[in-house]
Amino acid sequence: MDVGIVGYGAYIPRHRIKVEEIARVWGADAPTYKRGLNLREKSVPAPDQDVITMSVEAARHAVRRAEIDPARIGAIYIGSESHPYAVKPSGTVVAEALGATPEIHCADLEFACKAGSEGMFIALSLVRAGEMDYALGIGADTSQGAPGDALEYSASAGAAAFIFGRERLLAVCEHTYSYMTDTPDFWRREHQFYPRHASRFTGEPAYFGHTLACARGLMERAGVTAKDLRWAVFHQPNGKFPAKAARTLGFSEEQFGQGLLSPTLGNTYSGASPLGLTAVLDVAEPGDRVLMVSFGSGAGSDGFIWRVTDRIREVRDRAPQTRAQLEDRPIYIDYGTYAKFRGKIRKAD
Repeated sequence: MDVGIVGYGAYIPRHRIKVEEIARVWGADAPTYKRGLNLREKSVPAPDQDVITMSVEAARHAVRRAEIDPARIGAIYIGSESHPYAVKPSGTVVAEALGATPEIHCADLEFACKAGSEGMFIALSLVRAGEMDYALGIGADTSQGAPGDALEYSASAGAAAFIFGRERLLAVCEHTYSYMTDTPDFWRREHQFYPRHASRFTGEPAYFGHTLACARGLMERAGVTAKDLRWAVFHQPNGKFPAKAARTLGFSEEQFGQGLLSPTLGNTYSGASPLGLTAVLDVAEPGDRVLMVSFGSGAGSDGFIWRVTDRIREVRDRAPQTRAQLEDRPIYIDYGTYAKFRGKIRKAD
């Protein structure tokens, strides 16, 4: 029996900060960052927004498209680098907000930037195994970047949610594939507020090494090439890396451009490739096949091939679409407001 997506949703905060504003404060060259990373601005969570609140919004959109009773959701898995509590699950709060408790299994997941696809993989697998009718996988982050660090230009916020089932599918999962090694290119130890990265080491051996290997392994398993797929979505630490990966694999800009959100949104870490998938589903037509490959430092990639069904036309307008959220009355803030929102200003004891 086919298994796949029955509902999806996205949430993106309206507050934004431009690359030029960050560069102005640190005396950096804004054009270098804009060209080198293909970034223009990034989303910023307000003080009352976190992984839980964004996950609730995205999940509600997914439930609206799925047209199911949330009480039928048997599991919720939330992947994130920035769960608001060190000891207290995000999943139970989201489950209560949706009306999915108490007969439900919840877990919070971490695997750097691919924690979101990790949740999708597990939720999909449980439904495929017949353990439950529906399961929900979420990728969400309020990403951190140290003041003045390159990550500060890209570390943004957002959430993407997917409900998996066996009936009334809007996208069938045709194939999955994963590729992992111990490649420590990015990390954050206990009690550290900001993550650290291994600079250029994060490129070839980490991002490209795993993304390309996973994509090639997945396409070989499926017996397809780039020309057999309508869309391609990759993890987006910036706008440059996913574009290079797509071209290396033989995809055209027309195939990967719709899912490339990072120039405006920035990098939502765990939600980057899932959010790109929501943007593609917003425009995909029945019969389209979509390649999605995530990446998480540490390091590994999850790959999926989806086949869109006729039901996509019925459901896509039942909730806010992803690119519409990017363009819906953004609120631009200065660096001082951004620093206050993100807790970068520490008061002395």
